[in-house]
Amino acid sequence: MTTAALPRRGADTVPAPTTPAAVPVASGSVPVAPAAVPTTPPATASARLVGSLTRAQQITAGVIVVAALVLSGIGLYLSFEHVAEFAHDRLRFQSLDKARLFTVGVDVGILVLIALDLLLAWLRRPVGWIRYPVWLLTGATVVLNAASAAPPEGAWQRMDYVAGFAHGVVPLLFIVVVEVGKTGVDRIVRSTADEAAGRVPLHRWFLAPVPTFALWRRMRLWDVPTYAEGVQRDQDLRVYRVMLERRYGRNWRTKAPADIRLPLTMAPYGLTIDEALALPREAEEREAALREAKQEAQAAADARAAERAAQARITALRTTGAVSAVEHEVNAATQQAAIAAQAGLVATERAAEVEAQALETAAAAEAEARRAAAEQRAAADRETAAETEQRAVGTERAAAEERERVAGILAREAAATRRAAEDKRAAQQAEKDAAEAERAAAETRLLVAGIERRAVEAEDEARLTPRERAVRKVARLALARTGGDVEALPLEDVADALGVSTSTASERRREAAALLATGYQPDAS
Repeated sequence: MTTAALPRRGADTVPAPTTPAAVPVASGSVPVAPAAVPTTPPATASARLVGSLTRAQQITAGVIVVAALVLSGIGLYLSFEHVAEFAHDRLRFQSLDKARLFTVGVDVGILVLIALDLLLAWLRRPVGWIRYPVWLLTGATVVLNAASAAPPEGAWQRMDYVAGFAHGVVPLLFIVVVEVGKTGVDRIVRSTADEAAGRVPLHRWFLAPVPTFALWRRMRLWDVPTYAEGVQRDQDLRVYRVMLERRYGRNWRTKAPADIRLPLTMAPYGLTIDEALALPREAEEREAALREAKQEAQAAADARAAERAAQARITALRTTGAVSAVEHEVNAATQQAAIAAQAGLVATERAAEVEAQALETAAAAEAEARRAAAEQRAAADRETAAETEQRAVGTERAAAEERERVAGILAREAAATRRAAEDKRAAQQAEKDAAEAERAAAETRLLVAGIERRAVEAEDEARLTPRERAVRKVARLALARTGGDVEALPLEDVADALGVSTSTASERRREAAALLATGYQPDAS
């Protein structure tokens, strides 16, 4: 953000007068932080410098490299025989071949260390202590070359010193050339990386040492990549503190809400104003997601409990129907047996009475009458048995109807279960469709955010005025919400997006309509 901005707390907060520093709504999106200052990629910085050399400069550099290689070859050649013979004669190597291997090892070690030092400097990964072994080995070579020219016996003469110096001057010259080359490579690599490394200018340390130390400390603690970004963060914090004092007075530390003081609270921990203001919203989103997960888990548990209860009720109904049917069958059979037994007992008793009466009386008429009466009673008994049988048939029919009723209940329960399963599948499909719609909306928001960011970067490069930026922002808002119809865009949305009054928003909307009429597109801004 170019200027610090305070989020509003709600309807009870007194709005500040319209100023160039827009006041974002707390429930809305947090202003997007400015894009990081572009830095030169490490892999292409040196290549860009080399490519910027003229033809003559490139030829000169090539000649210098070839001359350095020739110098190294001359030094190796001159020192090889002298040092090998000196090592064999004076340093007690058993054979000349071993002395030569010793000389080759020292020279190759120097070359390998020099090559590693140059390569690491070129890759911007220098190791400072490598040069010390190089200096040590080169010094050893110089001493050995000078010692090879020493007189075998007697005191040193003036020419002996000159000969010792002559034997050691070429290796010494070679190491000087290598050091100059290494320094040149290091400067070439670091020439475009000083700003990216976040180096604080020296004059700032003299002009404002205490604030500069605080700025440098924050940059080192929280890996601020560039000095410009560190200065921008410091400016944003200072402006934000002034805006807080302007809004809440001198006692803003006690009057301002904790959420609004978050940028100043989190600044010692490396967070920018936008990142600090986004912390409460991120915490609320995490809590909302946790609540939704708990609600979904509770709903799933309730659904499983309801399903188990329905299954238990279906099982109970099936058991009750089966028991009722068996009871009806047993009752019907029992009633039929009782009726038959009663009819047989009655017939036996009446027959015994008839026979007793026949024995007691001799009158055939009476016996005939009694037999007729017995037959009538038997007919009545048969009618009674028939009625009892009919009642048994009715009972059986009622039992069959009860079984049909139970079967209908079971069928309705099964249909209800199928409907519940279909509703569950439909709900799952609806959730899946909602998730797809949400993902598509997120992709759309991401695309719109990318367009907005590119438009802002283009405006920064074009160095547009705040008014021109506001007009282009209204135009992009109309393209995103109403398809380019600026008049259909609510005036309140324009005022909220720009943080200005309604009259100013109306003027910016008219200018945005004129801009869209000229064929303005966000990607071409």
